[in-house]
Amino acid sequence: MKHLFTRLLIVFLVLVGMETYAQTSTFILMRHAEKDTSAQGSTMMQADPPLSAAGKERAARIPEVLKSYAPDAIYSTNFIRTKSTVGPLATKTGKDIQVYDHRNLKGFADELLKMQGKTVIVAGHSNSTPMLVNLLLKENKYQNLDESVYDTYWIVTVTDGKAEAKVMKY
Repeated sequence: MKHLFTRLLIVFLVLVGMETYAQTSTFILMRHAEKDTSAQGSTMMQADPPLSAAGKERAARIPEVLKSYAPDAIYSTNFIRTKSTVGPLATKTGKDIQVYDHRNLKGFADELLKMQGKTVIVAGHSNSTPMLVNLLLKENKYQNLDESVYDTYWIVTVTDGKAEAKVMKY
């Protein structure tokens, strides 16, 4: 009887371990919505312009676009335009926007990949968002977005260490 219990315990632990390992993580990465290019200095890299009227409309649609996802966390760079892009989603879901450092994408990607079984939304920029997707995929697949592109986002799923990405439009 003791051996039977031990064997059953081992089988149970193996199955639980397999269940934990097979969890799928979902990362939804998007560039910020349209910025107000009429704001002083908005074309400079150091500028921190707000969203334009079109950008505010796009940001307001994000909760509907992502309604089939229940985010465990929402991340943004520390810029007005990125935080404003995911602001309506944060309000709807009751999640705080956590700030990440766009200058340390490798470290952030490593942090994200540790979040097994989670759904995470990330707002970034035309250059940092595709780069972060590439880091999650562990391959150089996507190039920077053109400055005029605001409607593209990626859904990256990671299961058993294998990452796949879908490019989406909204």
